[in-house]
Amino acid sequence: MSEAGPGEAEQYVVPPTTTRPRGLIMPQPTTLRALSGLPSTPASLADSTLIMIDCQNTYVDGVMALDGVASALDEAVALLERARSAGIPIIHFQHDAGEGSPYDIRAEIGQIVDRVAPRADETVIVKSFPNSFVQTDLDDRLKAASAHHLVLAGFMTHMCINSTARGAFNLGYAPTVVAKATATRALPGVSAVVSPAALQAASLAALGDLFAIVVPDGAAIPD
Repeated sequence: MSEAGPGEAEQYVVPPTTTRPRGLIMPQPTTLRALSGLPSTPASLADSTLIMIDCQNTYVDGVMALDGVASALDEAVALLERARSAGIPIIHFQHDAGEGSPYDIRAEIGQIVDRVAPRADETVIVKSFPNSFVQTDLDDRLKAASAHHLVLAGFMTHMCINSTARGAFNLGYAPTVVAKATATRALPGVSAVVSPAALQAASLAALGDLFAIVVPDGAAIPD
């Protein structure tokens, strides 16, 4: 199946299932992307727009500190430097949950980490929802630039990366998530605490099933 153009929803068709005789070994897991013929490899960085999501100080220290955040920021720095060298559009997001919150952009805790801080000529959008398309002008900006391929990095994997990638797919964009440039934290589960590693793996696998191409690191995205 060919890739959808800008503004066109990517469609997927799942082949009908067949009844398997008992005793047969089940096949290796596959994804809806594979079954639907959607691309499995990312577009070149030169043909993409980099979206840096919520790389804020709140995730480095304090109650919202993430597991593996330092190494994720290292990867984000490398990705950002490549994007700048390539001269592609770069959009930074900053989440604001109001004064006194862990996402207060009026305070130091809500500022973007210095190592990945936007330059003067780079776009910064403030958002209030996990999905970066909700109540922002992101879709309008991307359409105006005829953008289609998006590269996503930032935090948190299970929340704003997940929501934005799904939102992008639903609007007809082709998102790629850089796994090593994302991170998350432990969460209380139904019967036990879900570890950061388990949540990270499950979140990325769920995205890779249909909504996004998930690559291990930025090096997997060709120039």
